[in-house]
Amino acid sequence: MNAATQRPAFPFAALIGQKPLQQALLLVAIDPGLGGVLVSGPRGTAKSTAARALAELLPEGQLVNLPLGASEDRLIGTLDIETVLRDGAVRFSPGLLAKAHRGVLYVDEVNLLPDGLVDALLDAAASGVNTVERDGVSHSHDASFVLIGTMNPEEGELRPQLIDRFGLMVELQNCFEPRVRQRIVKARLAFDLDPEGFRAGYTQQQETYVRRILTAREALPKLDFDDAVHGHVSALCIDAAVDGLRADLVMLRAARALAAFEQAAAVTTEHVERVAEAVLAHRRHDRETCTDGDARESEAPQQAADDAIAAPSQPSQSSQDAASGAATTDSDWGYLPPQPAGVAQVKGVIPLNAKKR
Repeated sequence: MNAATQRPAFPFAALIGQKPLQQALLLVAIDPGLGGVLVSGPRGTAKSTAARALAELLPEGQLVNLPLGASEDRLIGTLDIETVLRDGAVRFSPGLLAKAHRGVLYVDEVNLLPDGLVDALLDAAASGVNTVERDGVSHSHDASFVLIGTMNPEEGELRPQLIDRFGLMVELQNCFEPRVRQRIVKARLAFDLDPEGFRAGYTQQQETYVRRILTAREALPKLDFDDAVHGHVSALCIDAAVDGLRADLVMLRAARALAAFEQAAAVTTEHVERVAEAVLAHRRHDRETCTDGDARESEAPQQAADDAIAAPSQPSQSSQDAASGAATTDSDWGYLPPQPAGVAQVKGVIPLNAKKR
């Protein structure tokens, strides 16, 4: 679909009631190395609308859709091995990752994709490079794009190993506030009736977003983190009982991107607080659940010691058995000490020690 026939996008600045989502999308637009945004929510919560709106703000304005039925070759590209063998030159046919460079790669229902495809696109999103290998021949190319994956949790979840690799996550909910619903519906109806006229009312705000994204990208290398920011990030991640250190790294980068977008002189703990939920939403664990098993194990020896102190004059049956069988060895497992038994005389039986008459 060319630019002349492409359907106009709903303006990013006109999104209503989506502040957390807008912030997360702007952060990955400024720093694609964050690893993308996973947007979870029910149908009809403007997930795809927001993705198309963000693409329009980026330098190339390119939105690439990854269909559910796509093969790995279509995603990462292919190498013509016959050309290599015949001419000694690598002939590479680019895939969707190459097409999405400097734009947005949008994956609807990412939770329904095969794990192999999700792994490949997450690798490229985090590294900014796509590498294709076939029969000992490899080819790499730049693939710096904003990854936006959407999913409806009612249709299945992503494996924990995959969901953790998305840099940020935003969970959308159905809107049950009458006034907000009315504003959203009115804006959508106005856009559908006259897309260009509706968009004209947001031209200045859209241009401001474009300018601030470009300025923020340039400012990223100049912003650093002091010990207070590092300490606050560590405390938040420890309190959330996250696995590994990916959350710490993403939180620092997201806070830096937010500071750059706001043209701040330094990254502060306030920036950290404002990005923390998007970083931890899909990584947070219940600390009580994580430590409950360890707590029970550590309490067991102490409980045994407390029982022994509480009743020192009442040796247990196992202690008595241990004392009576102290002379046994490990090979005598199951050995029972001798016990006294009654003896009865039986008629017609002569005792062994009796004298014959």
